[in-house]
Amino acid sequence: MDRPTDEPGSSAETAHRAQVNDYDSFAEAYSAENENNLVNAYYERPAMLALAGEVTGRRVLDAGCGSGSLSAALRDRGAVVTGIDASAAMLALARRRLGVDAALHVGDLNGRLPFADGAFDDVVASLVLHYLRDWGPALAELRRVLKPGGRLIASVDHPFVAYTIQDPRPDYFATTSHTFDWTFTGRPVPMRFWRRPLHAMTDAFTTAGFRLTTISEPQPHPAAHELFPADSHGLSTTPTFLFFVVEAPPSATGSGGVSR
Repeated sequence: MDRPTDEPGSSAETAHRAQVNDYDSFAEAYSAENENNLVNAYYERPAMLALAGEVTGRRVLDAGCGSGSLSAALRDRGAVVTGIDASAAMLALARRRLGVDAALHVGDLNGRLPFADGAFDDVVASLVLHYLRDWGPALAELRRVLKPGGRLIASVDHPFVAYTIQDPRPDYFATTSHTFDWTFTGRPVPMRFWRRPLHAMTDAFTTAGFRLTTISEPQPHPAAHELFPADSHGLSTTPTFLFFVVEAPPSATGSGGVSR
């Protein structure tokens, strides 16, 4: 796609954003698809859980929790989970899954999060950051709410794959948007994502005060090959998502915020 012509905050961009990524309008269908499909249930979610490792007793923020599938899996492993998502419809499904007492919040990752400095041991951001044109404000907030030594575990569209979405190819080194339709129950749903080169991703983490510890390109869960024999080979041999683990270094001030 060509470089976007809408400036951030313009009326044209605001109108366009209102038409895309409207999870409230297809929450039920998306949640049902996400529950047991190959890409989410047997590739992305197992990879996130593997990177999280032992989480018993850890306070985990699920940033962009959707209908709560990853939150539920983390809670089953002993984590104390808080979820936040911009979609009220998705959060209603998450509450149905997790119970009325679940700590769930409506919130936009582009704004200030309703949590204290150092409130969490870990943050998981599952397929969330590629919706954001600018990672800076979101990463700064996630850094703020993590305790010193806390981890952010994130998955995003693989930049090599995002680069191939359009012919002729876009400028790999530019941050550009691409828009296409997902289809649920025969209805097209317009979605908009932002692609950026790998170095822009790692630079964004370090600028926000994180220390990069892991970049991962995992394989699907072993069960995928038996359950999805026609599609698992392609997922095993083609980059799809990229996974990061980054750490908030210990603060010289002893607080959960970023040292000044």
